[in-house]
Amino acid sequence: MTEGRPAGVASGHGDLLDAARAQLDDIVSLRRRLHRRPELGLDLPETQRVIVEELAALGLEAERGTRLSSVTAVIGRDRPGRTVVLRADMDALPLTEATGLEFASQIPGLMHACGHDTHVSMLLGGAKLLVQRAARDAAALPGPVVLMFQPGEEGFFGARVMLEEGLLEGLDRSATRGFAIHISTQYPSGEIRTRPGALLASADNFAITVRGRGGHASAPHFAQDPIVVAAEIVTALQTSVTREVNVFDPAVVTVAHLTAGTTTNVIPETARLEGTYRTVSDGRRTAVTQLIRRVAEGVAAAHGLTVEVGFEPLYPVTVNDAAVADRVREIAVDLVGADDVVTMDAPIMGAEDWSYVLQQVPGAMAFLGARPRGADDGYPNNHSNLVVFEEEPMAVGAALYAKVALEI
Repeated sequence: MTEGRPAGVASGHGDLLDAARAQLDDIVSLRRRLHRRPELGLDLPETQRVIVEELAALGLEAERGTRLSSVTAVIGRDRPGRTVVLRADMDALPLTEATGLEFASQIPGLMHACGHDTHVSMLLGGAKLLVQRAARDAAALPGPVVLMFQPGEEGFFGARVMLEEGLLEGLDRSATRGFAIHISTQYPSGEIRTRPGALLASADNFAITVRGRGGHASAPHFAQDPIVVAAEIVTALQTSVTREVNVFDPAVVTVAHLTAGTTTNVIPETARLEGTYRTVSDGRRTAVTQLIRRVAEGVAAAHGLTVEVGFEPLYPVTVNDAAVADRVREIAVDLVGADDVVTMDAPIMGAEDWSYVLQQVPGAMAFLGARPRGADDGYPNNHSNLVVFEEEPMAVGAALYAKVALEI
């Protein structure tokens, strides 16, 4: 549990947080149940079944997706007023867990290493708070609340598929607000962080095939060696980013996979580079695409070789609506106190498909810290097979979901 002062000490309006803490054991139990049985991608039948059961226990009717194992439900469907969409992603990662936890993954090669099991549990906890509040006073709910349980965040475009299946159908998008939480061990337990504008980067992949002429390794002058050209492209890309990209509109270009050749005495015909690039503006995203192509073609041409350059667009920039982000910050301060709410100075270069929803409706995402207070910066981060998320802050997350739905 948390070292030092408790996560989420409220300065006022602590009733929601107190109610969330009262049900923390249930939230933790559900989280551990999900953690033991991680599922990957868009097809999460076991996770979907658990969510549907939990919603039914709250008296909520679940709607299942067609092309993916999504779940949606609406609290206060007939209430007048604006709609709030609350999202939790559901999918795990292809990692073998090495935490040694009693509730560690029972599925070889799969792990909830990004905390999506906590997201599902927090949103269900927040839903329970909202149902309880509405049962006592229907007027307490300003409008419908859509619960969005989304598979396939980890590279499978789950949010986009849910939009294509009608997530926002029939809603006045200008009067709809969206909110999501992402847990992180980068930040101290119970701390809430967000910012207006770009919060997370776009993510796109690239592949470069260098075509030369094969030959004997002892006579490279009779061949056209694609490996040395590929190596030069790698270094030229890194130099080009540092020389051409404004640090205040940043980009990250990483070559993460290089394949060429079959043995030690044969110069191959081709070499292939694969990697990713991240930006925090649409203009920079386009410019980096052009930069990668120009550098690859130029280096290859200088050596008399050719290249084929391909791109795989992934997630757009996650952009928080400024007014919504500011309001979320106010709500968070009221929930946990100003000391535990931080406005981030800069975006994070990771990516999120919540970005697709934020392209459609004004909304925001906030980070929730789950690193033990007092732990150093070497504590395992999200996507590590050693990461352990503190569970006490899940009460803060559940209360924040509910409070945003009530007050945004």
